[in-house]
Amino acid sequence: MCPGCTLPQGEGKSGLNGRWRAYTYDEIAARDKVSLDIFWLRDESLSDSDNLPDPDVLAQEIVDDLEAALEQFREIATDLNTTDRPEMKT
Repeated sequence: MCPGCTLPQGEGKSGLNGRWRAYTYDEIAARDKVSLDIFWLRDESLSDSDNLPDPDVLAQEIVDDLEAALEQFREIATDLNTTDRPEMKT
């Protein structure tokens, strides 16, 4: 019996023969009507990638967003330090 399982290993939906077991590529490829095409995962908002800004502009926007988020986390950390620990008030 596997730890945390209610059924012996190999029975039910998990285990060596269960539905959620790991499959090898060869096992998947041998199936009828196999398709590993994941086109349905495509993000429709990115379909017009010709209109994206230049990579350097995107990179700077990401840096700006990360710096703003970091500043917000610093403010939160400061607030937590001053409210949770009165002895550490500055």
